[in-house]
Amino acid sequence: MNILEIKQLHMSFGDNQVLNGLDMAVPEHSVFGFVGKNGAGKTTTMKIVLGLLRADSGSVKVNGEKVVYGAAKTNRHIGFLPDVPEFYGYMRPMEYLRLCGEITGLSPDRIKSRSEELLTLVGLKEANRKISGFSRGMKQRLGIAQALLNEPKLLICDEPTSALDPIGRKEILDILSTIKGKTTVVFSTHILSDVERICDRVAVLHNGRLALSGTLSEIQEQYRHNSFSIKFANSDEAAQFAGSEELKRPTIKLTQDADVLTVVVEDRRVGGQFLIDLLSKKQITPDKFEAVEPTLESLFTEVVR
Repeated sequence: MNILEIKQLHMSFGDNQVLNGLDMAVPEHSVFGFVGKNGAGKTTTMKIVLGLLRADSGSVKVNGEKVVYGAAKTNRHIGFLPDVPEFYGYMRPMEYLRLCGEITGLSPDRIKSRSEELLTLVGLKEANRKISGFSRGMKQRLGIAQALLNEPKLLICDEPTSALDPIGRKEILDILSTIKGKTTVVFSTHILSDVERICDRVAVLHNGRLALSGTLSEIQEQYRHNSFSIKFANSDEAAQFAGSEELKRPTIKLTQDADVLTVVVEDRRVGGQFLIDLLSKKQITPDKFEAVEPTLESLFTEVVR
């Protein structure tokens, strides 16, 4: 089942068309990477899902229920972590979660048990001090705890790691990986390495619609260029091999960078065996021979250029 379904979503601000027929589906219990350049429309999409913006046209459903602007009852299924969460700085973490629990109508016993559980999950159980003294990373972790308090079916995170140092980013990513068995995570970001690390599925937003969508392995298979990287002992050996008569074919493309030769062939399996046989014939043992898998960064650059 899809926890989130977006169909033919259009949204403009004046003459600036941000969304142009966006279609997107997010399966349950996945970590879904929603990727795009700054200004691509990721935050606009999330605000429409939350019922905070009225789309020009199209529909959004959360857990099978239609999202209605200004009266989004579907938000009872959603937890939201903005890029810069705000808190009452004079409160301590448990006090803040108690307030949030009371607002959402949880019982006192449930608030206490759930708050303790979540503060343990995000590593803040012992941080019994005022939130005003928290680091940016600690505030992000508290934001996740607050967003999960009511056990949402969908957690939306808008650029949750964009301003964090490497340690803070790792902490947030580890938490998001941990919770995917209990909730679905939509992870909106432009940090591609974070997406590669934790996301089950990826969607790239460009020109108001999805330019790529699927699992990372599906996307890599679709855009694979049948490339091989061969690292030689030195640049002279690489140049010598590149000059082989057997490689002078229109179906083979060569690129040399110092002691590394990149070879693009027409057929991955046949071409790979041909290169191995040719190396053996030339009595050359390379330092490394590997098929080149396209990275998310290279794919992203290819589709949004």
